[in-house]
Amino acid sequence: MSDKPIIACASDHAGLRLKTVLIEHVKELGHDVLDLGPHETQSVDYPDYGYKLASAVAGLEADIGIAVCGSGIGISMALNRHPAIRCALVTNGLMARLARQHNNANVIAFGDRLIGEDMAKDCVNAFLKAEFEGGRHKRRVDKLSAPTLQC
Repeated sequence: MSDKPIIACASDHAGLRLKTVLIEHVKELGHDVLDLGPHETQSVDYPDYGYKLASAVAGLEADIGIAVCGSGIGISMALNRHPAIRCALVTNGLMARLARQHNNANVIAFGDRLIGEDMAKDCVNAFLKAEFEGGRHKRRVDKLSAPTLQC
């Protein structure tokens, strides 16, 4: 068993190309990958694959996730419907690192139409290297999974 996290990946049809690139990248880094689909370019609905990825990460089939759709917005919204998921839509390495360090993100999302392959790989690298800092951030992150009506 590897000490590296298992990474689950999912996309819709518009994110299939970048998802495939990122799967190969994380495999090259030595990670095991759970590819949740799709595997063909025919039109599919991003919520279906977002929910599938959320279930895999929340159910501990994978440690973290990578999600891709055309803009990254729809699939990240679907993922964040699950109380155990903290998905961050990122566009650069700093965002990816801070999502992990400050928000304990367990999934990152990309917009295939909005980010280049090299930048997406840099984001994955930053995300995988970063660790949650805890401390003052823990209280805030805990509230994400247990929202209250206190305002």
